[in-house]
Amino acid sequence: MDYAKAMALLKEHGQTQLLKYYDELSDEQKRILLDEIEHIDFSIIDRAGKDAKRAQGKITPADAVTVADIQEHREEYKKLGLECIKAGKVAAVLLAGGQGTRLGSDAPKGTFNIGISRKLSIFGCQMETIKSVAAEAGYNFHLFVMTSRINDAATKAFFKENDFFGYPEDRIHFFIQGVSPACSHDKKIFLAEKYMPVLTPNGNGGWYSSLIGAGLGEILKRDGVEWLNVYSVDNVLQKICDPVFVGATKMSGCACSGKVVKKVSPDEKVGVLCKEDGAPTIVEYYELSDELRNARDADGELTYRWGVILNYLFSVEKLNGIDVNDLPYHLADKKVPHIENGVKVEPTEPNGYKFETLVVDMIKLMGSCLAVEVVREHEFAPVKNRTGVDSVDSARELLKLNGVSL
Repeated sequence: MDYAKAMALLKEHGQTQLLKYYDELSDEQKRILLDEIEHIDFSIIDRAGKDAKRAQGKITPADAVTVADIQEHREEYKKLGLECIKAGKVAAVLLAGGQGTRLGSDAPKGTFNIGISRKLSIFGCQMETIKSVAAEAGYNFHLFVMTSRINDAATKAFFKENDFFGYPEDRIHFFIQGVSPACSHDKKIFLAEKYMPVLTPNGNGGWYSSLIGAGLGEILKRDGVEWLNVYSVDNVLQKICDPVFVGATKMSGCACSGKVVKKVSPDEKVGVLCKEDGAPTIVEYYELSDELRNARDADGELTYRWGVILNYLFSVEKLNGIDVNDLPYHLADKKVPHIENGVKVEPTEPNGYKFETLVVDMIKLMGSCLAVEVVREHEFAPVKNRTGVDSVDSARELLKLNGVSL
């Protein structure tokens, strides 16, 4: 794209400020800027505003396969799950695009050392689970790791430095999460540098389109992968490609499933798996009304009690049949550093919007979802803070409880 075409495109979308410093740039910087402008999806800015105003449908509770149900059918679920994994029909997708900022680290979050007397990174902790399942199934399933522009190189380097944690290197594939522009409150896209728009990760809802965009869909086709187990880097007790989970989902006939735990209180900050207008959905904790959040059944249990832990199983066939453009964009009001009057500005208050799609919104598009309850103490140890609730400290205690040497 040349300057004239870029200017015409920007005039069409009211974003000509992106070329404000063009005459000050080197030839290479001009090339970078024009290339970035060519690839910006300007429709996101308009769509996000409309999506944010979408009225919520009628919310009703969802049923779940309880821990007791799982225990009763564990062996048949596990047998079927192991058969699927051994046949190469299951692969894992790790969402690892974030940094460990809240943990006091600028490195990729998965590199954070959760060990005490020995080094044990979050990545390493989760890879031990993967290796144990692969050994039991007798098959090294594929692992797709979604990084971001910020942490891709460091994540790849960490895996290499750790000899891929003893897992076959050719079964681990990295791809970069897509990005969206960040803009001011009056919808003008910011410049991060005079030659670079502010582009931020587009949310974990873009995981599948990013995977396919990276050409990794060919591996799914070649090896006949039918199910993708998507999980977050935040939880050090994730059970990845859990045969029981796979078997229960397969047997249910549902197009996807999600692991859930009973909320410990109405105000616990986890999304809730429920139904919206009869379709499976996940409602974020801040989107539940006070009435629904505090509602209880006759037995005293929370009516909306199934909190998700970001561990889902998706049918590849169904994923290929949905339109990712149907995923709503969420506006996040953030402090966005940017160039203003030729200098870098570090705002102290939220000054603009970032646009994200969320994996939770994919559940509704799948049409059917099996909620599978797991034991919190064995599968949910989020590492979101340095201390306190859902912290490094609490995760370490839960790892010890599960027999992990730290």
